[in-house]
Amino acid sequence: MPSLQPYSTFGLAASCDSIQSFSDVTSFLSIFKTSKNNNKAIYILGGGSNSVFTDDFDGTILVNEIKGISHFDTESHHYLRVGAGENWHDFVTLCMKEKWYGFENLALIPGSVGACPIQNIGAYGREVNTLIDKVECVFLETGEQVLLGKEDCQFGYRDSVFKHALANKVLITHVNFKLPKHYELETSYGELAALTEPTPEKVYSKVIEIRKSKLPDQSELGNAGSFFKNPVVSKAVFQAIAQDYDSVPHFVVSGSADFPATEKEQIKIPAAWLIDQAGFKGKTLNKVRCHPTQPLVLTNLGGATGNDVITMAKDIIASVQGKFGIQLEPEVRLLGSKGLISL
Repeated sequence: MPSLQPYSTFGLAASCDSIQSFSDVTSFLSIFKTSKNNNKAIYILGGGSNSVFTDDFDGTILVNEIKGISHFDTESHHYLRVGAGENWHDFVTLCMKEKWYGFENLALIPGSVGACPIQNIGAYGREVNTLIDKVECVFLETGEQVLLGKEDCQFGYRDSVFKHALANKVLITHVNFKLPKHYELETSYGELAALTEPTPEKVYSKVIEIRKSKLPDQSELGNAGSFFKNPVVSKAVFQAIAQDYDSVPHFVVSGSADFPATEKEQIKIPAAWLIDQAGFKGKTLNKVRCHPTQPLVLTNLGGATGNDVITMAKDIIASVQGKFGIQLEPEVRLLGSKGLISL
């Protein structure tokens, strides 16, 4: 059975029945049909930076290698069509080189372009949905190819229709971006606010510098980036916490499906702060460690098992819940022998 360690940045020892890659829709549909006829589970994988295999996978892994980047522009916008199998950071770097600005806050996020709309990836005040125009998909069962507009994608905080109504029903083949030529840089978050005379290039370089200083290199220390989502809570919940912690970091966010009232009633609290306050920063359980400089990241010190990861994650969730009354949710996708699992 082939090893899944090279296909997941967390690097747990796991295997599967077979691993097959595809570079176009025709080859994908052929492989998918054959795999399904074997009555085995199927999981579609991109860069493997957000998928953690906690057990041997009883089925077939299909690796998306659809590539290609095309561009045209108008007087007001740049338009890009990008294959889902392209590496995200390499794509962002190309855009900076070509002066197609907008992605600078999202530099050095691991993973593939095809994963970006699923997660609605974001960092340092910018979410990718603000730059997405359309998403090209193919329905797994019928082979029908569809073009989804931004509204169809139902983007939310680290969320989209691809995690709900279309979960396990479509393959994302391409993402189409629309970048305004005239826009305001986003420098309100953290260390970006200290930049003097900021430019897209300065923001891009600073984001890379910050991420490298706080986050472990996935090629050196197994991890899946941010393990948990930053929780969004009501104003009342935040105020209750602030009575005991007057320095609690927080950000006002726009309305969401969870809290559809006025904008000021939604407060995002960094999960890293909650985890730190719960005493997990730098803590090690067997071969899994809560990273000393960014407790939002769990790392594989070498030889960690899926059970180690699940146990550490559950301990963190229970401790934060007990201390603050906030239920943390994983941002990573955890997989067991039959597919996605929840904690």
